Amino acid sequence: MKSIIYARVSSKEQEETGYSLPSQEKLLRDYADRKELAIAKTFSIAESASGVKQRKVFGEMIKLAENNKINNILCEKVDRLTRNLKEAVMVNEWLEEDELRKIHFVKQNLIIHKNAKSDEKFRWDIEIILAKKYISNLSEEVKKGQKEKIAQGWLPTAPVMGYKTVGDKGHRIHVIDPTAAPVAQKMFELYATGNFSISVITSFVKESGVKTRAGRPIVKTRIHQLLSDPFYYGKIQWNDKLYPGKHDPLITKELFDEVQRMLKRGTKAPAYQKHFPIFKGKIFCGECGGTITWEVQKGHWYGHCNHYKPCAQKKYTKQGSVEDQLFAYFSEVAPKNEQVLQWLEKALKADHRSEIDYRTSAKDNLLRDLERIEKRFEGLYDDKLDGKILPAFYERKAAEFTEQKETLVQQLANLNKSQDEYYEAGYAIHELALKSRSIYSSPHATTEEKRLLLSYIFSNITIKDGEIKPEYTSAFEFMSKWMPIVNNTFELENVGINTNEKGTFVPSRTILLRTMDEFRTLNWSSIENELRFSGILSFFPSAIIQNQF
Repeated sequence: MKSIIYARVSSKEQEETGYSLPSQEKLLRDYADRKELAIAKTFSIAESASGVKQRKVFGEMIKLAENNKINNILCEKVDRLTRNLKEAVMVNEWLEEDELRKIHFVKQNLIIHKNAKSDEKFRWDIEIILAKKYISNLSEEVKKGQKEKIAQGWLPTAPVMGYKTVGDKGHRIHVIDPTAAPVAQKMFELYATGNFSISVITSFVKESGVKTRAGRPIVKTRIHQLLSDPFYYGKIQWNDKLYPGKHDPLITKELFDEVQRMLKRGTKAPAYQKHFPIFKGKIFCGECGGTITWEVQKGHWYGHCNHYKPCAQKKYTKQGSVEDQLFAYFSEVAPKNEQVLQWLEKALKADHRSEIDYRTSAKDNLLRDLERIEKRFEGLYDDKLDGKILPAFYERKAAEFTEQKETLVQQLANLNKSQDEYYEAGYAIHELALKSRSIYSSPHATTEEKRLLLSYIFSNITIKDGEIKPEYTSAFEFMSKWMPIVNNTFELENVGINTNEKGTFVPSRTILLRTMDEFRTLNWSSIENELRFSGILSFFPSAIIQNQF
């Protein structure tokens, strides 16, 4: 007589305490030998299998038994075979179709078949109920453990790409994986530019060598999920709710939000093509707002309005003409030469010292605020225990304090970043402006690199009658206002006209690093004092500069 062995473990603990798959299989094989049953196939389900996979394997076993007229199923115990009423019904139906069919529960010394005695069937029914209760209780314990883990600030499951799990059982946490983390960061940075599609990002991750824990390439749908996962900026998403995490973030909240904006936009990011125009999707019609379409004519790219709306603009514009016009805008935001760049570097380094003092003072203030919130939280909890406040009031105030605490913690995290970032970012943006034209014109520059450079400098470009009208990004918009002043100031320094400073330009907090939003929060008196201290007012009347605001 042919038979099927069905073995299953549902937890790591069971496998470690004598219920392992090999031990179950040995027990059932020994039983088959004693009963002179031939084993047609063995089904084994490890603890790592999902519920969907377990149900699939169970269905395959029943189907195999039906199709091959196998009348005996060997199992260790009832709860190894089925733990829900749906599977129990399937088993009963299988038994009722043929009186020769039997299920052998070896450890319980129980054999169930169509003509089994009533007390045996009663035992079978009781065991099913107990098995169902066990799995329900196990589910409750798992959920309780997950809730506790989240409350402690840790993800209760395996982490996303870029992180790895460390620590012993019960104390496992997620830390940054030095191999995969740079790839995850670059993935967000590339997509945020708007120049790369999900398909291109997927190819990039594949080429980097990063794979799933099972050793397979990460697929496109998973990349989309990863780009939407707040875990990367320090939050844990669980059951559609966000919780603060204790793990180190890989990206900023600002970068994550920008990626979400790109994911939700109406048009897709450009995919790689062999002949891909630099300005595809980057220039819009100044007449109707439609996207400029690019096509090759006689070996050159020409752009024209796609007439998305009624539009009178019919002129074709050569790509080279657009580039020539853009070069003038590159120059508008650039230091005059390398000497000006070196001059700015000295100013930024000097100003960096005051930035460190500012960060230290701000950090002390944030720590005091955080300590005050903690004390209020403790007092609120004591009042709840003493019955001085209603539960609804406690929940409302607790949520309020938690939000305030998260804001303070995020501000502290931003301050704790490398103190050199302030100086490095200021220098890098000036260096990029100086070298932007040579970078763009380099024969080695790829289309993707040129598009990336344009994304850094321009937020929007329109064209009308062959003339372009670009809008700078916020950083370069500010530089377009002040670089002419800086370049002229340097010339005055060079010839010794500046009597306040001899060949140097050392502001207290470099005016060039302020954003336009920062200036809007200041009154003119504050701006004027800062300009005067920097030496700029030595060369330009305050009324002229005040017009800039």
